[in-house]
Amino acid sequence: MRGLLRHKRIGVTLLSATLIAGCTHAPGPEVAPPSNPSDTVNMPAAGLSTVPVEVEPDQAYAPFDRRRTAVVPQGWTLSVWARTDRPRLAAWTPDGNLLVSIPSAGQVLRFAPTPDGPPTKSVLLDGLDQPHGLAFSGTTLYVAQSDQVDSYDYSAGSAENPRTVAGALPDGRSPDLRGAYAHALKSVAVAPDGAVYFSIGSTGNISAADRTARPPRATIMRVPPGGGPATAFATGVRNGTGLAVAPDGSIWTAVNGRDNVAFPEPGPDYGRVIPGYVADHPPEQLARLSPGRELGWPYCNSDASHSGPADLPFIRDVQTNPDGGQMDCASLPPVEQSLGAHSAPLGLSFVDGELPAPFARGALVGVHGSWNRQPPRAPEVSFFPWLGPWHDGDLGNQQTLVGGFQADDGSRWGRPVAAIAGPDGAVYITDDAADAIYRLAPPE
Repeated sequence: MRGLLRHKRIGVTLLSATLIAGCTHAPGPEVAPPSNPSDTVNMPAAGLSTVPVEVEPDQAYAPFDRRRTAVVPQGWTLSVWARTDRPRLAAWTPDGNLLVSIPSAGQVLRFAPTPDGPPTKSVLLDGLDQPHGLAFSGTTLYVAQSDQVDSYDYSAGSAENPRTVAGALPDGRSPDLRGAYAHALKSVAVAPDGAVYFSIGSTGNISAADRTARPPRATIMRVPPGGGPATAFATGVRNGTGLAVAPDGSIWTAVNGRDNVAFPEPGPDYGRVIPGYVADHPPEQLARLSPGRELGWPYCNSDASHSGPADLPFIRDVQTNPDGGQMDCASLPPVEQSLGAHSAPLGLSFVDGELPAPFARGALVGVHGSWNRQPPRAPEVSFFPWLGPWHDGDLGNQQTLVGGFQADDGSRWGRPVAAIAGPDGAVYITDDAADAIYRLAPPE
């Protein structure tokens, strides 16, 4: 889609300056620090500045009924592109429209950009069971519902001829689970060879029975090219909501790790759940998958005491694997990258030339922010630069691409879910707390 003509910048009107500021950062060109000292990440080469969130008057209802600011790369702008209830994951169609899943409404919405105004919104699919992940392979659209993955023929703004790629997936209606399913939403990605990958989250925080469940849970599943039974591709994946294919064809997942992990070091606190330790352990995993990859949950945790966020080794979970008998954690390959504990990474996508330097090549991650950490881990859109050539490289450390959703007191006005580059060279960001889709635009 990089070859498509850039859309004209969507016109926006700022709310009146007399409205009360909704963040602690005043607008201006100054470089802004992260919203929380414990959330410090590497700054992008361009630096960050605080800017007003631009919004049209007819879209300026809560939380945009008061002035909001955001932290973005210097020279970039952030505007409210569309409003819709609880948007989640997104995908661009071959004809340049943005599809957004609305699990709470059972819908997939279609947003058609217009040259000088808000996009035209329509319902592409309705009556689905918590649709979440969206992916394209050519003109074939894949939609991950809570209980199955389907494919459709997409053409001229319509999705027709549904086929089930993988069915009978576990969700809250599975008889054996009796409604107890914490991570029912599923994501989907399609590799260059046509293999389909989808996530199945765990039923709870440390529900070890998921590892032996049939159908499997806490896994990334693979359907071979051309179809066939789905088999486990990676295991021990507590909740791999972030799922994407890199330009080199490798499969990556961003994982929501467990809560309330016990202190693992010998001494008087061994085996105790200590809030100060839990706040930073275990880090959230950002992993490159290969056949049979094991990510440890719930028996092994990535070790946040390692010297940096990359190549994290595994250590025993002393609650579920006290003697190491359940799994030899030291034998597991290190995890390629990570985010701070309880960051809650959700949408994952890759960019390969759609954005200007220094964001031309790498991964975009929607960071939802923590729900039970003190101080709260701030929501943001993160960028992980790709180091080296695609065929022989890796992801660098986390950088803030968009921040400022959280005030110093921990209150929030937004929580990004997914970020995806558009055909116009901007980044489109879904936010299911602010009921908004943002357009992050680089300097013209």
